[in-house]
Amino acid sequence: QVQLVESGGGSVQPGGSLRLSCAASGRIFSINVMGWYRQAPGKQRELVARITSGGTTDYRDSVEGRFTISRNNARDRVFQQMNSLQPEDTAVYYCNAEYGPSGTDAWGQGTLVTVSS
Repeated sequence: QVQLVESGGGSVQPGGSLRLSCAASGRIFSINVMGWYRQAPGKQRELVARITSGGTTDYRDSVEGRFTISRNNARDRVFQQMNSLQPEDTAVYYCNAEYGPSGTDAWGQGTLVTVSS
């Protein structure tokens, strides 16, 4: 199994920046993709960004150019640098890992990001 723990959420004014971190433990060698999802109040959870084991990245259109996903060399941590944050970015952000041959999902506990003036 894979366990994930997020950190780095908080409150920021519009135009500000935050950096999220996610630490993976367990069967990290079996992780295929790591990513960030978010869920705003009353809305469905949505993919924000992801990075494959080969380093390919993918972003939802609304964060392209503002958010950057990256990982460390050991591939047991993934980060999301979020710049030019807007109120619509307010959500609980969840770290996700797809691992194993069947793409089993692991989720972190979530970290709240609030963008408000």
